[in-house]
Amino acid sequence: MAGNLGEPQGRRPCSYPPPLQPGDRLIVVAPSGGLRELAAFNQGVEVWRSWGFTVDISPGLEHQWGYLAGRDDHRRRQLANAFTDSTYRGILCARGGYGGTRLLEQWHWPQRLIPKWLVGFSDVTSLLWSLAQQQVVGVHGPLLTTLADEPDWSRQRLYELVTGQPLAPLQGVGWGGGNVSGPLFPANLTVATQLLGTAHQPVLDGAILALEDVTEAPYRLDRMLTYWRMAGYLSRIGGVALGRFSRCTPPEGVPSLTVAEVLRDRLGDLGIPVVADLPFGHDGPNAALPVGAIARLDGTAGTVSFP
Repeated sequence: MAGNLGEPQGRRPCSYPPPLQPGDRLIVVAPSGGLRELAAFNQGVEVWRSWGFTVDISPGLEHQWGYLAGRDDHRRRQLANAFTDSTYRGILCARGGYGGTRLLEQWHWPQRLIPKWLVGFSDVTSLLWSLAQQQVVGVHGPLLTTLADEPDWSRQRLYELVTGQPLAPLQGVGWGGGNVSGPLFPANLTVATQLLGTAHQPVLDGAILALEDVTEAPYRLDRMLTYWRMAGYLSRIGGVALGRFSRCTPPEGVPSLTVAEVLRDRLGDLGIPVVADLPFGHDGPNAALPVGAIARLDGTAGTVSFP
């Protein structure tokens, strides 16, 4: 599919929300797992406040229901209020974990959706991809519980993205395959796999997938990517950008391929640009990426850039 860059039927380009300005109000939601990392969370909130934004906390953010930040209706109501309240220009996700896909089961986007920034990654993939179905760009980037640990350049990149400044290219390791332009869909591989075939899966024809994951053994990564191949999705995409696959170790004492070997085996024969070792994902620098925006992937130079 490399080089076939026409817009597939049924897909319209995503647009960026209006750039944030100092003094704008942002709202914190917990759409997934229950909040446990309170010190890190408070530090993340202070980073956004230091940039001149007013940050409000959704009522009931501390709720817990097992591994979730409250029951589905509670978390769904938080998210719906954040999107419909016109005083908020952006939505910050507290943490990942699990639970975002449960909200989508009975989710209806407002008919007159107010475009605003949604920031998060990992489990928030489900919400970011669904938002892209509404032609609104979201941010695959640091959660409030991870932001304070980001290096200065990564924090600055997030700030530049949401304030409408040019986004610097990212450098990785190219596997070849030429270059391609198309809509970029960053994702946690596990969460994205669970969205395939649902109403919240974006049109992926000609798209650039940007994948990362954490704590998945190599055989499980193999299983997911094999499903993508057999279901025909990887034969239709334009390119692949690979971030960090952290703590993805095999069970002790069991023969295994390495993560690198799995990725090469499942993605290296697609005949499209692939760039690996990009600085995004868990357990390290997590460069902010716009979800649904047009990007350019160069498999020779090993770069992802943004026009």
